[in-house]
Amino acid sequence: MVTVSRAVCVYCGSRDGNDPKFAQAAEDTGRSLAAQGWRLVYGAGDVGLMGRVARSAKAAGGATMGVIPQHLLDREVGKRDLDTFVVTETMHERKKVMLMNADAVVVLPGGAGSLDEFFEVLTWRQLGLHDKPILLVNIAGYWDPLVTLLDHVVSRGFAGDDTRAYVTVVDSVAALDTALRRALS
Repeated sequence: MVTVSRAVCVYCGSRDGNDPKFAQAAEDTGRSLAAQGWRLVYGAGDVGLMGRVARSAKAAGGATMGVIPQHLLDREVGKRDLDTFVVTETMHERKKVMLMNADAVVVLPGGAGSLDEFFEVLTWRQLGLHDKPILLVNIAGYWDPLVTLLDHVVSRGFAGDDTRAYVTVVDSVAALDTALRRALS
């Protein structure tokens, strides 16, 4: 039985993207979480980066929790060999369950769904609904446009400096590991 001290919610793509560095980062993230004894909380898919994070965490002996809405069970190939497998009615409920079962949020490369998850958790932080660290893993500069957008929103007066400060940007899984250990200690 795995002893879990903390849990980390990972948002990422249901596809692999077109740079092998993204897939490698997902696999390295899963192994890193397992090595630290931290439970992976994620979207329960067995496809794309989601599947890679979960398979590598499981293979490394890590604890896993997947949360998926009923309507995505087939599309995202719900991974049923997880330690905990939760099926929700809606996407909103999925995001809430994932965040409430995590101590930190990590965002790997992904598409519209990952952006939706990121902005919701950032908004919830801005509104004081949680105080969990949010880490953006900027592999191969993938999130550069998002970081620029966040800086733009702050510089144009639509958010305070604290909103930008809620997001820690790291450029590698090694840097992520260091940042998470610091945030969760």
